[in-house]
Amino acid sequence: MAQTGPDRVRNTTVRAFRAAAGRLQAASRLSRTGRVTREVASATEPIPDGLVAVVKRDCPTCELVVPVLRALADAGAALCIYSQDDPAFPPALAVRDDRGLETSYRLGVSTVPTVLRVQGGREIARVEGWDRPEWEALTGAVGLGPDLPAYRPGCGSRSAEPNIAADLAVRVGGVLASRLIAPGELEDEAELCFARGWTDGLPVVPPTPVRVLAMLEGTRRSPDEVVAVVPPDLVDCTVEKVALNAVLAGCRPDYLPVVLTAVEAACTDAFNAHGILATTWFSGPVVIVNGPIAGQIGMNAAGNCLGQGNRANATIGRALQLVIRNVGGGRPGEVDRATLGTPGKFTSCFAEREHDSPWESLATERAGLAPGTSAVTLFAGGGVHGIADQQSRTPESLARTFAAVLRVVFHPKLVLIADAILVVSPEHARVFCDAGWSKARLREELEALLTLPGRELVRGAGGIAEGLPEAFAGADLPKFRPGGLLIVHAGGTAGMFSAVIGGWASGAIGSDPVTMEMKP
Repeated sequence: MAQTGPDRVRNTTVRAFRAAAGRLQAASRLSRTGRVTREVASATEPIPDGLVAVVKRDCPTCELVVPVLRALADAGAALCIYSQDDPAFPPALAVRDDRGLETSYRLGVSTVPTVLRVQGGREIARVEGWDRPEWEALTGAVGLGPDLPAYRPGCGSRSAEPNIAADLAVRVGGVLASRLIAPGELEDEAELCFARGWTDGLPVVPPTPVRVLAMLEGTRRSPDEVVAVVPPDLVDCTVEKVALNAVLAGCRPDYLPVVLTAVEAACTDAFNAHGILATTWFSGPVVIVNGPIAGQIGMNAAGNCLGQGNRANATIGRALQLVIRNVGGGRPGEVDRATLGTPGKFTSCFAEREHDSPWESLATERAGLAPGTSAVTLFAGGGVHGIADQQSRTPESLARTFAAVLRVVFHPKLVLIADAILVVSPEHARVFCDAGWSKARLREELEALLTLPGRELVRGAGGIAEGLPEAFAGADLPKFRPGGLLIVHAGGTAGMFSAVIGGWASGAIGSDPVTMEMKP
């Protein structure tokens, strides 16, 4: 993976640099309590022990505290002052020039004035703005600024201005491990991504350092943490690499925890992403999201939730596919040997409609997770097969419709091979709800309806050569293995239509669905 050079990205609009790429620095910010939390030595100039003040002339509060800084210096305090915009400010005091803002960035300064106490090369306390009691507690001096108001808020640090902070994060932060690839002067960034094979056939968002750093704001996990070993090439994939592909896919930073969880789930032995990729069948990862995260990031669980138009649905599934492609090496025509494939291999992701569901969520049912827990379920699925039943008003009748459609998964005469998802729309779910049917009751009915006589399944039955060996003619066989039918509530409130998403080979010969609680 790669990002374009810093000269190409300094004017990029970013959303998440209020504290100078704050996730990495704010996590270690120091409190006023004296608790040691991080080193403050600069790579180019160590921060001296004692009091350190960061100011700028273009700040009324900084102007206000100049007499206080002079009083501290006159009293012999070990005081080091950094000025962000004028090395002659404050006048008549020894000032270090920080117009390049490297020191402000490394100190994580978001407000000026900021005064810190440094001991043994580590910050042990800080105060932002002017607050007489807090300045006195930090400095050990009393009677500071007797003619000043007791409190004044500070101003924004220049190092925290979005475009400057983004530049500093790239220029000074040094937090990205990925190799930088700078386009040629006349080279188009989008075409570069196509030429290097980083896309799924659709345009991608160039993963500049600024965009990757902004994406990393979406998680508390360290950029160098290994999330998974990605098949087929079995490559260690870090949080940073996932973030990079999430940028390519068009994700927002708040989608990143979902993408990370999906990558972890996909790379388990149970899910068997390598097998799903290499099969000639139609399957790809189907991502189903449960819990509050779905609403927080604006996922669609309602009308057209299996279709286009929602950024979170579209890009989360796409990011997972790009990780498998770009990190794991899974590319069509190489390891990916699908005979026909499916549009779902671009992206297949939706949220379960939980707020008005008559049933427990998929994550609660499958993994026992408490309601209100954010989770991701991965399923090796193919295309969407619609179910139309606008006449059934009893659960018995509607269940028979569902069973008739479910029987054709993989092949009407083949059983115990593939799993399936039954996506029940609100109008159809209401039929079961009004009759008092739980999800367990519906499942029991479907299992009974889908226990099929072997004589209808053997080779040659119905004039169809495909089927089971003759030895099974006298047996009654279930269509799905225990737990092989997933039932999800989703869709719009208008239309008595539901859907089936058929799976690939299940269990030890293929893939098991995986449900995983989401980490922040």
